[in-house]
Amino acid sequence: MTKLLVLALWAFVLVGCANSPSVQFFVLEPLSQSAPVMATDTGQRTIGIGPVSLPSMLEHKQIVTRWSDNTVKMAEFQHWASPLQDNVVQVLARNLSSLQPNNIVRTYPWSVHGMVDYQVIVDIVRFDTTPGKSADLEANWTIKDEAGHKALKSGRSIIKHVLGDTSYPANVRALSKILSQFSQELSLALLQVDVSKH
Repeated sequence: MTKLLVLALWAFVLVGCANSPSVQFFVLEPLSQSAPVMATDTGQRTIGIGPVSLPSMLEHKQIVTRWSDNTVKMAEFQHWASPLQDNVVQVLARNLSSLQPNNIVRTYPWSVHGMVDYQVIVDIVRFDTTPGKSADLEANWTIKDEAGHKALKSGRSIIKHVLGDTSYPANVRALSKILSQFSQELSLALLQVDVSKH
């Protein structure tokens, strides 16, 4: 009788597992090739991206969304394919490489490759979506002359993208879009620094 009960319990567990939704994995994507290229004739520069910090609530593997009643939701079956901070840094680097093809872009730490000309430090204080409403990015950033350890330019970026779709794929696409817009702001700031030094 006991053996039959154990077999019945195992069958129940297996059926439950078979019926549970599978986990979806998502990644942020770099900007499209249609984005404007920003280049100058000041020669090749090496740009270092990082450190880049994110709010601690985004350090989870689950996708986090914000709701209008000051609550957040961690998706049970929608996860990031890699740590979000790593994904953000990779996308920023790829975006800046596309926007400034004359320059070399490296990610922090870059000591194994030698020094960089400019270091871009980014503190992201918000990077999330309110499903059906908006995707939001708020970040403080500083461009430094690494050799002179001098801050050349600082700023704060606030980017909002209206979001009518509540699906997770739409939310992730919106996050990729505002990260692309942020990359373009950083690229423009780097050009302004480059021009002011020459």
